[in-house]
Amino acid sequence: MQVTETLNEGLKRGYSIVITAAELDGKVNEKLKEAQPEVEMKGFRKGKVPMALLKKQFGPRVLGEAMQESVDGAMNEHFEKSGDRPAMQPEVKMTNEDWKEGDDVNVEMSYEALPAIPEVDFSDIELEKMVVKADDEAVDEALKNLAETAQNFKDRAANVKSKDGDQVVIDFAGKVDGELFEGGSAEDYPLTLGSNSFIPGFEEQLVGVKKDEEVAVTVSFPEDYQAPHLAGKEAVFDCTIKSVKKPVAAEIDDELAKQFGAEDLAALKGQIAERLEGEYAGAARAVMKRALLDALDAKVSFELPPSLLDAEAKQIAHQLWHEDNPEVEGHDHPEIETTEEHLKLAGRRVRLGLLLAELGQKAEVEVTDAEMTQAIMNQARQYPGQERQFFEFIQQNQQMQQQLRAPLFEDKVVDHIFEQAKVSDKEVAKDVLEKAIEALDEE
Repeated sequence: MQVTETLNEGLKRGYSIVITAAELDGKVNEKLKEAQPEVEMKGFRKGKVPMALLKKQFGPRVLGEAMQESVDGAMNEHFEKSGDRPAMQPEVKMTNEDWKEGDDVNVEMSYEALPAIPEVDFSDIELEKMVVKADDEAVDEALKNLAETAQNFKDRAANVKSKDGDQVVIDFAGKVDGELFEGGSAEDYPLTLGSNSFIPGFEEQLVGVKKDEEVAVTVSFPEDYQAPHLAGKEAVFDCTIKSVKKPVAAEIDDELAKQFGAEDLAALKGQIAERLEGEYAGAARAVMKRALLDALDAKVSFELPPSLLDAEAKQIAHQLWHEDNPEVEGHDHPEIETTEEHLKLAGRRVRLGLLLAELGQKAEVEVTDAEMTQAIMNQARQYPGQERQFFEFIQQNQQMQQQLRAPLFEDKVVDHIFEQAKVSDKEVAKDVLEKAIEALDEE
């Protein structure tokens, strides 16, 4: 096998690979000898078929395998010797298209090599970590929100009409074509107006009713209603309003605390403060991470593979186009051209991505199975009732696993750098942190 360099410009590499006919023939013979003990053929005992006959019968098929293995082996040997790491899958093509058995195989391989990543000294990187304490006002606001989620309902005066958000307690009997139907009647049913828990149009007709009023509600069942005999049909519900109740927030006391699993109100406040400070810490970390990436972007410079740069710029342009055109859900749209701004952003992402990958590899950063499992479970919660199917889908999909692993790996590398940089705590008010987070979203 002969490998000759044909291109070496920047990160672009090109090589001519020649695999001799003798090498191929030797590999074919090797494969046939390996298979010979298991081959059976009419007129011969198992394992006793002559090599010449084996070669005549199976040679062409084995030759294709040997050719592919030889090319793959030549590429792997080249990368081991050169130390090059291709940025993307190398382009490989056979140049002697009129090849026939007995000829050498001529192959051209081209790729873009990943650049050498310079050593980085993190000791002169200075970062501020915002620290926000959960004050009484924030805790009280969170308590108020909890009380609203645990709301009760209180009777309105007899002559007061119902409003959206009120609860009406009703007796109702539904009829289709003048006949009562199964499941269409109930007594003392508490219905929150605006909850959309009844047939579309039902709740809206009970806004403005009073206690002891009788109302006929006319609605049509949806065409795709789960009971086929009612789908698409008009129904009339005779309703008697037993009471009209307004929503009232629960009292903020020990009883409320017990509803949320706390021993008393003081313990609940402590839990809320701890949760809030955890949220603040997460937001502060995001701000500090952006500051770190900005510092690394300014500190480190190296040549970028054009193929990676182009692919990233196209992805950014495509994503931003869809954000500007949310009504287009598919990809049946005109070709999106990349701009200088897309290329600039792509350059930052590719540079930082390659840098963090190199730093993580050198620091032997790994994402554990437990961390991956937790990440998958967090994603699965977005699909209530289908968690198991989602979990199995991720387990069988390497690309999805990589999409979940990548941000976990990046965060662990960032934490590794935080440990080496100069990080100082800075206590700030909540609104200062909020403004810093808003600034991240605007960039």
